[in-house]
Amino acid sequence: MRVLKWLGGVASFVVVLAVVAWCNRIALILLLARWQIPHIAANHPVVWNQGPAVASVPVAKRPPNIVVILADDMGYNDITVNGGGVADGAVPTPNIDSIAHQGVQFSNGYAGDATCAPSRAAIITGRYATRFGFEFTPAPVAFARLIATMGKSVAHPPIFHQDVVENIPPLDNEAVPASEITVASVLRKQGYHTLHFGKWHLGGIAGRRPEDRGFDESLGFMPGASMYLPESDVNVVNSRQAFDPIDLFLWAGLPWGVQFNGSPWFQPGGYMTDYLTDEAISAVHANRNRPFFMYFAPNAVHTPLQATKADYDALPNISDYRLRVYAAMVRDLDRNVGRLLKSLSDEGLADNTMVIFTSDNGGANYIGLPDINRPFRGWKATFFEGGMHVPYFIRWPAHIKPGSKYDAPVGHVDIFATAAAAAGAALPNDRKMDGIDLMPFVTGQATGQPHKNLFWRSGHYRVVLAGGWKLQRLDVPAKQWLFNLGSDPTEQHNLATSAPDKLQALGALMDRIDLEQAKPLWPSVLSGAIAVDHPLGFPEKPDDEYIIWDN
Repeated sequence: MRVLKWLGGVASFVVVLAVVAWCNRIALILLLARWQIPHIAANHPVVWNQGPAVASVPVAKRPPNIVVILADDMGYNDITVNGGGVADGAVPTPNIDSIAHQGVQFSNGYAGDATCAPSRAAIITGRYATRFGFEFTPAPVAFARLIATMGKSVAHPPIFHQDVVENIPPLDNEAVPASEITVASVLRKQGYHTLHFGKWHLGGIAGRRPEDRGFDESLGFMPGASMYLPESDVNVVNSRQAFDPIDLFLWAGLPWGVQFNGSPWFQPGGYMTDYLTDEAISAVHANRNRPFFMYFAPNAVHTPLQATKADYDALPNISDYRLRVYAAMVRDLDRNVGRLLKSLSDEGLADNTMVIFTSDNGGANYIGLPDINRPFRGWKATFFEGGMHVPYFIRWPAHIKPGSKYDAPVGHVDIFATAAAAAGAALPNDRKMDGIDLMPFVTGQATGQPHKNLFWRSGHYRVVLAGGWKLQRLDVPAKQWLFNLGSDPTEQHNLATSAPDKLQALGALMDRIDLEQAKPLWPSVLSGAIAVDHPLGFPEKPDDEYIIWDN
């Protein structure tokens, strides 16, 4: 009996040690993340390059200014023009909506990818990111390790691929290759002054940063996320998600800072989205008398969830705390879009400025809000419509009839070609370009549809869209979903078994396009399951449909 008690005590002690070791491993990962935050200097003024004091050519006779506004992780249902709006429409988005009302709304606009960095790579190059190997979103190895460590208790635990770690380059080296041509470089050669604001996430080493890739001036941050304000700031309201390992890592390791043309880091002059807009307005004024291209890419509404106290206090009717913080962030983003649009009007530039608004991908499951992509199924990092069917509008008063709608599928890859054509610039002719100039289709000068098909891939997960049909194929584990989006736009009825001819035809098309893509520049270090029909933080069910996402 004493021996049994002794063995029981030893077993309990071992369990305690294991728990402590597990907890300490998480603490160590987070501590290392915090140690890697760069030194952030105090805020200082940004001095923008000043264009001509007097215009040599009237605005209407100049090539159009081009402004691309890229939201981050915005759900399809976050804006009211799509028929709903965040928190059941409690937060109207009149400024974002105005771009659609005063221009064209693409009812079937698709992201370049279901995660941020490959999607941004498609926008900036006009090509599928998989054509040049930019397949997986750059992220620290420690980040992937934390997700795998914390996710071991779920029904389908994430897998950390330790065997490929030695093949993962440093984070800043995970970049769009120098051989790729960016829309900024094409427009700069056309005489445009080119400006970048906010998130880059396409490489941080010298030669791969925005100021090296065609942008005359860049103010923002190279990694995939940033704090909006310091956590303890009196003007911020924070929402942490204890169930989300991504959130845990971000709170531990994100800086609150920006860089200007590769300068040392310094503090923004306030809440990040407000500050970037302030500076963008200053840049509009500096460039009022010459053509400019502005890529305005704030990190809103990406986590960490941080709202200004003023925006949070303005929404007392929203009872759910997390939803209220998120809704306040949407409110702030919409207000800042309005401020940027007003600056164009104030400078007399609005009529001859092409404004494109979209989101890099759909809303994320890991914030735990179930309705942000309504009516679509799926989330960021899935190729269900919720992950890739995004808001997509173009306003150009001189050329687009207000209130226009266009229903054929279009993609982020089309932004490059559309901007280049508006500026009178030729597309690169030494490579396959996947994007099409959308303006002839919007104005009725072109018939048919811009694309016979669209394609996406992330590791073992591939998708092709053609003729109103969509095939999703997952190799590990083997799954496939076939949907007729014409009659089933919310992907409720899987026809993979009942439409074998269509399945075979789309599968063959998928395989042909897949062969054109390059091998990934770096391997996937993490594979994880994402439930299609409920967000993180909700109970798992035995019959949950899920995908496995590689990154």
